[in-house]
Amino acid sequence: MHSTSRSRHALVYVRLNRNGHLLNAIYNKSPSFRKHTIEKAHATFGRVFSTKINRDVEERKVNVDGVDINYVRVGTGDHPVLLLPGAIGSIWTDFGPQIEGLDRNKLTVIAWDPPGYGKSRPPNRTFFDDFFERDAKYAFNLMKTLGYKKYSLIGWSDGGITSIFLAGTNSNTVRKMILVGANSFFLPEELKIYQSIRNIDTWSEKMKKPLIEVYGEDYFRKTWSGWIDAMERLYEKQKGDICTKLVPHIKCPTLIVHGKKDIMVNEIHPKYLLEHIPNAKLKVFEKGAHNLHLRYHEEFNSLATEFFTEK
Repeated sequence: MHSTSRSRHALVYVRLNRNGHLLNAIYNKSPSFRKHTIEKAHATFGRVFSTKINRDVEERKVNVDGVDINYVRVGTGDHPVLLLPGAIGSIWTDFGPQIEGLDRNKLTVIAWDPPGYGKSRPPNRTFFDDFFERDAKYAFNLMKTLGYKKYSLIGWSDGGITSIFLAGTNSNTVRKMILVGANSFFLPEELKIYQSIRNIDTWSEKMKKPLIEVYGEDYFRKTWSGWIDAMERLYEKQKGDICTKLVPHIKCPTLIVHGKKDIMVNEIHPKYLLEHIPNAKLKVFEKGAHNLHLRYHEEFNSLATEFFTEK
């Protein structure tokens, strides 16, 4: 099977075997567009650290499989939703506007810091080859520990990949899922973009500040570099395939959300997910970049609430 995406600047070929697993992906772009893409990546990866304190927000730690996991819970709705942050992310850098803005009467919102991220330290973050799968198991056991047998997910970026692992292996647990800026494999050109932003000294102060406030500069630098190393290993060992084999096993209704100006995640990814998740639909934010749920949080929150509450 071939899935092909064409645009004025790029041509993407994704080749799959008969079971839908990734064999290889070829991504061709003009040199000038590659340079432009790498430059733009520095401007579209930003977070906003939320310092707003709300007395209705419950934030505490619970021991899950030997790790003290930090989580936030807010709302009284009968539909629990777990928010899963992106690479080197945390509850408040990645989902502040959702914690503060999602409908608390219709939803109960839980957000977590994966092991080694945010306040779920110690331990320090490690990036073994199975770290996405590991995070999915921790997330599953966190929700079990909190007493939730069935719930929905919002996963952003790496958190979207973790969500694919969770939903693909626990189909009876996940009610609905929203994937934001997510992918099940990555292209060689995307790896080049990751490598181009390894050195945080090239990041703007606006991009660095929220993460330095959470981690301190040394831990941030070391952990981000560890993530890049992990992506390089995944490409070397698996040709960039992260979890394509799990995508067809997702049974829950899934909303794929993509920003048309997302430099980090090629447009082939939402199309691939839409084609291979049995019960999926796609929403494109025309002006959105990788952090669209932060930049356009009111529209996103409204969209998410409607999706979770519709029959």
